[in-house]
Amino acid sequence: MSLSIPKVLIILANLGTPDAPSAPAVRAFLKQFLSDQRVIEIPKFIWAIILHAFVLPFRPKRVAKAYAQVWSEDSPMREILFQQVELTQKKLIDCNPELDLNIVAAMTYGQPGINQVLKNAAQTQYDHIILLPLFPQYSATSTAPLYDVISKWVLEQRNLPGLSLIRDYYQHPLYIQALANSVREYQQQHGQAEKLLMSFHGIPQPYADKGDPYADRCRVTALKVAQALGLADDQWAISFQSRFGKQEWVKPYTDQLLLEWAQQGVKSVQVLSPAFSADCLETLEELAIQNAEFFLQAGGQQYDYIPALNNRSDHIELFTQLLQTQLDAIHFHLKSA
Repeated sequence: MSLSIPKVLIILANLGTPDAPSAPAVRAFLKQFLSDQRVIEIPKFIWAIILHAFVLPFRPKRVAKAYAQVWSEDSPMREILFQQVELTQKKLIDCNPELDLNIVAAMTYGQPGINQVLKNAAQTQYDHIILLPLFPQYSATSTAPLYDVISKWVLEQRNLPGLSLIRDYYQHPLYIQALANSVREYQQQHGQAEKLLMSFHGIPQPYADKGDPYADRCRVTALKVAQALGLADDQWAISFQSRFGKQEWVKPYTDQLLLEWAQQGVKSVQVLSPAFSADCLETLEELAIQNAEFFLQAGGQQYDYIPALNNRSDHIELFTQLLQTQLDAIHFHLKSA
């Protein structure tokens, strides 16, 4: 009797994006995103009042205008995610002929939704599912919501597949190497600025105080990239962007640090955002446009944004290595069974 080829589903998951750069689409996205208590830890009843009375009536129109500045045929994040899936699948399928591999994209919020991806997986009856959240540094605000969805899905299944969850890769050598390569290649074309700023998406300070390891992981990533580039302490810095609300967030803040540098006479800055595996609104509009204007208006002369790793070959190689380790373990288990 011949054995069937094991079916393995790999999910590459990012945070999410609206379906269109319009106020209604942004409102629907923000409602889903900001209703997650992993993201906003204010008591549910109180936050529901704030969200529906003060946030959703006003913020979507402003955010939609920002999205319109970076939108092409689709959201940059979604376009890049689909490219990452296609390139990763090409590399992995050739190396794993003994497995029936399928690699798909998913978003925690918006489309393609992780819930629908898992619903489809249950119908296909995979032998194993591997989830790779595309957040280099684990946070309860980004990675954990995907774990929550998986946990709820598991409770509904009778014939469960094997599950592998890749928590993060904030200090993986290939990740650090890819970031350093992106800086070197950019500087070969544009020269080296006085300062390299590694700006990460922020989280509220109380979240870190309660045990979220995200900020510490960001600091490890930044230090390792600086070491890989051979930078002196005064040639680089780490900061955190994208504050929301009035509470304290992890520091230093990107906009305030750029202001301090401009006031101190720093004339040129290059900015990298290692927390993002794909360029999106926070990098292309907030970091590349808003903060550039802020630095230049404060007295700086040159501001450059170094793109996220996106679909670079060394970035895809990182994904391939992370996933191949899991596939090797699956293959070994199946051979031993």
